[in-house]
Amino acid sequence: MPAPHSRHRPVELRRITANGVELNVAVAGDGPAVLLLHGFPHTWQLWTPVMDELAGHYRVIAPDLRGAGLSTRADGGYDAGTLAADAEALLDALGESSAAVIGIDAGAPPAFLLAMRRPGRVRQLVLMESLLGGLPGAEEFLAHGAPWWFGFHREPGLAESVLTGNEARYIDWFLTEGTLGQGVAPDVRDAFVRAYTGTETLRCAFSYYRSLPASARQIQEAVLAGRLTVPVMAIGSHPVGRALEQQLRPVADDLVGHLVEDCGHIIPLHRPQALLGLLEPFLAATPGLAERP
Repeated sequence: MPAPHSRHRPVELRRITANGVELNVAVAGDGPAVLLLHGFPHTWQLWTPVMDELAGHYRVIAPDLRGAGLSTRADGGYDAGTLAADAEALLDALGESSAAVIGIDAGAPPAFLLAMRRPGRVRQLVLMESLLGGLPGAEEFLAHGAPWWFGFHREPGLAESVLTGNEARYIDWFLTEGTLGQGVAPDVRDAFVRAYTGTETLRCAFSYYRSLPASARQIQEAVLAGRLTVPVMAIGSHPVGRALEQQLRPVADDLVGHLVEDCGHIIPLHRPQALLGLLEPFLAATPGLAERP
C-alpha cells in the first residue's frame, strides 16, 4: 500500500436520509468505501484514532447509528436487520455500490447481516468484540451468563429511569472498563457523554438491547439460509476474546481471526495502531472484490 498523501485529512459531517431516518455521518478521504459501524456507548467519534490513516486510501464513512449521536431518535428499528437496511440505504445515498464494512459491539450484528443478505455490497467484513445472537461458539464466554448490564438495559423503561441525571458517571464506567482503566481522550469522552444524556437518548440506546431477541432470530435465519461468502476478519480483545471468531468459523468460507493482546473492549480507542496494523493489509488484500456482482 502506498504511503498516505497527507495527514489530518478533513472530516465532513453530513445529514443523510436513509431507510426513513436521518443519519449524522462523518465522511473523509477518497477511494473505495469503508463503512464503520460503532456500538454502545459510542458515536462516530469512536473511529477518530483510525479514520485519518484509513482516509489516506479509502472513502471512510462513519455514521451515528439510528438513535445515537445526532441521528434520528427513532421509535423502533433497533434490530440488526433494520440497522443493516439503514447501512445499505446509506451506501445508496452516497453513491457507493459496495464497501468494506467494519462493525464493533452493537455494530457487528448489522454488519454481519448486511454481508449475509447482500454479499455483493460488502467487499470485506471486519467484526470486533461482539456476539452474533445464539450461534454456537460462545458457550465459554457465556458460561456465567451475559454481562450484567444486558439484563439491566433490556427491561423496558427501567435503565433510563434510573440513569437520567447520572449519565456521565455511567458512561465513564464503560469507557474505563473498555480500556482496561486507561480511559479515553477528554474530547471523545465528552462527545459520548453528550450523546447519551437524557431519557430519550438512553431509551434509544437501550432499545438495541431490547431488540436482541429479534436480532438473534434474524441471524439464525440468515445462517440457515446460506453461508458467509465474503472475506471476513474477526478481532477480539478483552472480554470477548475468541468467542466471535468461534461463532463465525462454522458459517464463514473465508475467515481469519486475531486477538489484540493487552487491549480492552474499545479497540479503536485503546489500541488504534494495533487495529490499523490488522486492518490495512486485510483491506488491501482483495481490491478486485469491488466488482463483485
